[in-house]
Amino acid sequence: MWEQLVLPLQFAFMQKALLISLLVAVPTALLSCFLVLKGWALMGDAISHAVLPGIVLAYILGFPLIVGAFGAGMLTALATGYLSDNSRVKQDTVMGVVFSGMFGLGIVLYTSITSDMHLDHILFGNMLGVGASDLWTAGLIGAVVAGALLLKWKDLMLHAFDPAQARASGLRVNLLHYGLLTLLSLTIVATLSATGLILAVGLLIAPGAIAFLLVRSFGAMLVLSVLVCLFSMLAGVYLSFFLDSAPAPTIILILTAIFVAAFLRKIILHRRPHAI
Repeated sequence: MWEQLVLPLQFAFMQKALLISLLVAVPTALLSCFLVLKGWALMGDAISHAVLPGIVLAYILGFPLIVGAFGAGMLTALATGYLSDNSRVKQDTVMGVVFSGMFGLGIVLYTSITSDMHLDHILFGNMLGVGASDLWTAGLIGAVVAGALLLKWKDLMLHAFDPAQARASGLRVNLLHYGLLTLLSLTIVATLSATGLILAVGLLIAPGAIAFLLVRSFGAMLVLSVLVCLFSMLAGVYLSFFLDSAPAPTIILILTAIFVAAFLRKIILHRRPHAI
């Protein structure tokens, strides 16, 4: 029985998948708290889809794929902010138009070239096929993002709660705004090899949403979101070996199940005093 349980740990591809899970879980979980608090869930979805044309262009021009992904992500974030600030259209509508347009452009570019690059790996990730360069990229970007968020979490929290109060307090609101968008783009680049573009949004929303349902203080929310994300990613990779499924979708399903459980718990606790 014990040999069966430790069997996944004997394979190098499983060891690398578990390692990249550890590297990706912390920055995505921390960032998800700020996205949930600020109401930027759709922004994460928009940028994760919109980096596709940047990846394809980087491949055509011979640049590193992460450079193209980051450039396209920042372009999407800046374009969304400019359009929402200079038009009567609401921000969520602008994000929907921009990210669908960028994603469509990426598909057109991809189908117009001859390439051995598999689109499935870009969209859904290839956690079992990560290499040393992917681990280094995820580790370095994760350390930068996590360090920046932990260093400025109080300022970012005030900016998320009340931008007007943050401005009155002397904080550089524009720097915080675009700094958070930069960190978001970097995090999506870090998760590219692990979960791909489509499933990355699950890691950028679910941990923070779960912690938001379970705790009241923002500090506890940060800690709990990291623990939930770590558990879900490690458990998802481990279970996928026995279920013969892809790790990334398994991780998202575990996060979804935890969110549903947290939501039901909140409903039960809310109704109990009324029943008494």
